Amino acid sequence: MDIVLVYPEIPHNSGSAARVAAATGTRIHFIKPLGFKLEDRYLKRAGLDYWPMVDLVVHESLDAALAYFEKQSTRPLSERFKLFSARGGKSLFETKFESDDLLLYGSESKGLPAELLVANPDARVYIPIQDGVRSLNLSNVVCLSLYTAKVSAGEQLPGNDGSYEAHPDRSRDLFAADIATFPADE
Repeated sequence: MDIVLVYPEIPHNSGSAARVAAATGTRIHFIKPLGFKLEDRYLKRAGLDYWPMVDLVVHESLDAALAYFEKQSTRPLSERFKLFSARGGKSLFETKFESDDLLLYGSESKGLPAELLVANPDARVYIPIQDGVRSLNLSNVVCLSLYTAKVSAGEQLPGNDGSYEAHPDRSRDLFAADIATFPADE
């Protein structure tokens, strides 16, 4: 299961999503254009000192990312997509997830590209909210949906018992740019 942020704009949200990725051992992808630089101090701050634990892949475009995912997949992408949208689809809590699903989230101001949503109408997933509330914060949606998806897919959650032992590299002063990988064929 992978987290995919398509055109993220707000560094705090992306850093918080990366922190959830570190907490769950889940790979996270940022798809350009980004609304911030990978050296952004707010991105770094939201991810705290967990950047050494983040498996971050940065893609030059949505098309390049889709080609990357296609090469790594035994299932068609259309079956792996879970497209999170504030508008329409199936409730998160009624959606069945698989371990190799791609959880895609759009930018904070525009959501996912319309062509992606139109081409994959059965892949749309929403989180129920009260009338009068436009949407939830991106990082909150990533956290709630990732944990829900992992449980639905039967994945083992981290076995933390409430204790804390610092990662050995936590004292390294890392930015997202220091740990990111960029697929060579893009």
